[in-house]
Amino acid sequence: MLPAFAHIHAWIFDLDNTLYPASADLFGLMDVRMTAYVARTLGIGDLVEARRIQKSYFQQHGTTLAGLMAEHAIDPHHYLADVHDIDLDVLDEDRRLAGLIARLPGRKLVFTNGDETYAQRVLAKLGLDETFEAIHDIHACAYRPKPEAASYASMIEAFGIDPQTSVFVEDMARNLAPAKALGMTTVWIDNGSEQGHDADRSFVDHIITDLADWLHSLLGDAQ
Repeated sequence: MLPAFAHIHAWIFDLDNTLYPASADLFGLMDVRMTAYVARTLGIGDLVEARRIQKSYFQQHGTTLAGLMAEHAIDPHHYLADVHDIDLDVLDEDRRLAGLIARLPGRKLVFTNGDETYAQRVLAKLGLDETFEAIHDIHACAYRPKPEAASYASMIEAFGIDPQTSVFVEDMARNLAPAKALGMTTVWIDNGSEQGHDADRSFVDHIITDLADWLHSLLGDAQ
């Protein structure tokens, strides 16, 4: 283990575009369903306008779900079951990643703005369903999504996490800011899914482009 990570006792990973490549574009499939859900819920016939509203909710509330709950009191279980009803055939088992995560010393957790049912489907498809201690999902966060501070507090409390000995790996850089403020070591997967060239990176400790390659660089070849 590299000295910079020798103190880490908890390894916390985002799910989408983190534990699988952004090129799989599962979010693209969900995005289409989100737009359609907004259109149906608000009675909007113009999908362009529905998408504009959807994205405004995402920007203002952290997720489309949070916006729909705040503005229209929708049932989160109904919404999540709908938007996560996507085909996962684009995902393949990733034995290399599974082996590397298994070798990490300490606890391993998934922290996602999705729900546990969807997360379990994704992890099973990747061959990671036996890899993590637990999944902290949007229900467990009381529908306060990352990057809201309350979601991180709920995760820390639920699992007795010490932020000073934890690392958080995310593809959305803005979700790392609260983790850094709490004292976590932050790792941003720069895969093109978020953050412009001139954006603030002061809360990012490490920038990587491939999760498995990075973990291999930490752990080396020893089995």
